[in-house]
Amino acid sequence: MTEWVTAYIGLGSNLGDREGTIRAALQMLGGNGSIEVTRVSDLVETTPLGQMAQPNYLNGVAEIRTRLEAQELLRRFKATEAALGRQPHARWASRTIDLDLLLYGDRVVQETGLVVPHPDVPLRSFVLEGLCQLNPGLIHPVLREPMSELLQRLNGGNFVVNPETPQLISVAGVIGVGKTTLAKKLGEVLRAPVLFEPYDTNPFLPEVYAGKTELALDSQLYFLVYRSQQLGKEALPSGRATVTDYVFDQEMIYARRLLNPTQLTLYESIYQPFSGIVTTPTLVIWLQDSPANCLERIRRRSRPYEQAVALAFLEALDGDYRRMFDGWKACPVLRVPAARLTGYTEAVVEHLVLQVKAYITCR
Repeated sequence: MTEWVTAYIGLGSNLGDREGTIRAALQMLGGNGSIEVTRVSDLVETTPLGQMAQPNYLNGVAEIRTRLEAQELLRRFKATEAALGRQPHARWASRTIDLDLLLYGDRVVQETGLVVPHPDVPLRSFVLEGLCQLNPGLIHPVLREPMSELLQRLNGGNFVVNPETPQLISVAGVIGVGKTTLAKKLGEVLRAPVLFEPYDTNPFLPEVYAGKTELALDSQLYFLVYRSQQLGKEALPSGRATVTDYVFDQEMIYARRLLNPTQLTLYESIYQPFSGIVTTPTLVIWLQDSPANCLERIRRRSRPYEQAVALAFLEALDGDYRRMFDGWKACPVLRVPAARLTGYTEAVVEHLVLQVKAYITCR
């Protein structure tokens, strides 16, 4: 035995008397001198992960104090599960009881059959909500971020990363915020291809910025076709990271700002089929800065066709992005203030890449 350690257990059940089984498991675990169950979060109803046809789950988190080593604690979990009728099963199958070791103090464990912190903690709102309820100040031992920050990234969602699909990392934000620079840096560190917005090849864009609104639909359709080809589900490599300096869903933001009502109606009818063929991001990085700072960068980089961009337009776009990500459910969103990346120091890049790797399978 070792000294007392505070640990956290993920609780789950979707068969039989779910709450009764969870309570029985906690009673069995606490029925000896080496484990004390100190607190239990609210139990919440969740739908099965991966859209599987199963009964809903009841999930929660328990805080314990234990003198057992992590591996011995795991063996105790397995014995408790077996005693309560859990049968050997394939991954994601229904179960009477599921006990996962989420955290073991602030220790990092990587042993056969046991990884702590549990690698799925950053992907599960029901886990993070339970952890935050029990300990609002809890810090993730590896990511070095508050659990409350990890919870905010999910916007109430619970996610499964599929290693058989492309691991698309999309950098989003207002014009001039620095998306391309960040995308290039991530591609370099992750050794991943980077796909860029076709600003310089769009023949209509300079004319639109010059005031020829009749060409706005042509410009938007150029972007739509180009980006859908870049991000087609068959175009990106499965199980490997790809980085973009845009998020496909921004198409409708710009369409609503630049097109007149007649153009927008036509564009929306064309947009829907294209949106169905693109790869959903595994992670979005929302790079944020004030519209005034973005305008200053636009002036400095001196792209002739951008010099007519007005502060009011950037402020409107900033509001559009905020509304889009306030309701975002497709994947985790990592919010990054641009000021945090100043100089792209080694420590800053290392911390950011560590966050990114928590949400993709090519780790």
